[in-house]
Amino acid sequence: MPSTYLFTSESVAEGHPDKVADRISDAVLDAVLAVAPQSFVACETLVTTNSVILAGEIRYVPGDAGPVDYEAIARRTVAEIGYDRPELEFASRTFVFQDHIHLQSADINQGVVTGGAGDQGMMFGYATDETDELMPAPITFAHRLTRRLAEVRRSGELPWLRPDGKAQVTVRYVDEVPSEITAVVLSAQHDDMDDIEELRNSLEREVIRPVLPADLYDPARVALHINPTGRFVIGGPHGDAGLTGRKIIVDTYGGAGAHGGGAFSGKDPSKVDRSASYAARWVAKNIVAAGLARRVEVQLAYAIGVAEPVSVMLDAFGTSERSDEELEAAVREVFDLTPDGITKALGLRRPIFERTANGGHFGREPEPDGGFSWERLDRVERLKARFG
Repeated sequence: MPSTYLFTSESVAEGHPDKVADRISDAVLDAVLAVAPQSFVACETLVTTNSVILAGEIRYVPGDAGPVDYEAIARRTVAEIGYDRPELEFASRTFVFQDHIHLQSADINQGVVTGGAGDQGMMFGYATDETDELMPAPITFAHRLTRRLAEVRRSGELPWLRPDGKAQVTVRYVDEVPSEITAVVLSAQHDDMDDIEELRNSLEREVIRPVLPADLYDPARVALHINPTGRFVIGGPHGDAGLTGRKIIVDTYGGAGAHGGGAFSGKDPSKVDRSASYAARWVAKNIVAAGLARRVEVQLAYAIGVAEPVSVMLDAFGTSERSDEELEAAVREVFDLTPDGITKALGLRRPIFERTANGGHFGREPEPDGGFSWERLDRVERLKARFG
């Protein structure tokens, strides 16, 4: 990389239409895992004006454990996000619901019941020491902004906010270290109102300044673009249709690391799109936390129906005293990267996924019930010991 460059990442609020779809899909997944933890789920959601449509495949294990009430789950989820006002064009009590879920293909099922991967593909994990979360700075700051939007809306501090919104942060790097935030874009859905300048001032004061680090954010130097079109009343699924899995860069590293292309939401851990991406982050984070590299990217690849990954690759970008091959050998010794090994180590057959649909899947705190288990630093000492 050049010695000085700009890098930008975005996040979206919980009421963004694609995130509404992600959360409904993961809410269905959690409900199925709660009654039948060994089930196979691939739930897709489409949301648009006054409509929620579910599709995909679910196989309950044991077979008499389901089904759960998908419509009730969808209505509860939409209401919790904040679309609970019946006068709007998308609301929890008034949308039209369609269910097109069917049984998982027997051809796929025969490969996964034996512990094989649920699909082919490559998955990436990434970690860097540039933030406390061991995440890239731009996506970390963008997520802080969208989480703060939800906080001030739910608390009533800014009662005119509606659930949809986006944030984007540009960071200047000098010698690969974040040196300043150069631009912030914040778009927040709101009630119909006349004073756009007061709206902008309130968002800068109550949302932006409280969460961006003062040593990087200088109000006198940063380029601020707050609701740049001047009006954002129509939003959510009425303003734009939403689909599960359309925010995969928001969900991961904001473009700073590679992405294999597979979405996470609505998929049980037999789908390596999800479980192996979590495992790759788990590996990368523990390597950086162990001091073995300042920055690392991990690629895993699988064949459908086959348990062992067909490849494991690490790139430390020249930030490690160890070769990439040495790090790879250590990873193979310390981590079981088969789908079953990942699932058992991270406890992924539990209803812990709905919470991942908002604010990114990575850079979060591990939770007592097993949520965000892939963020644990539980292999640091074993990795250190591997190199004496």
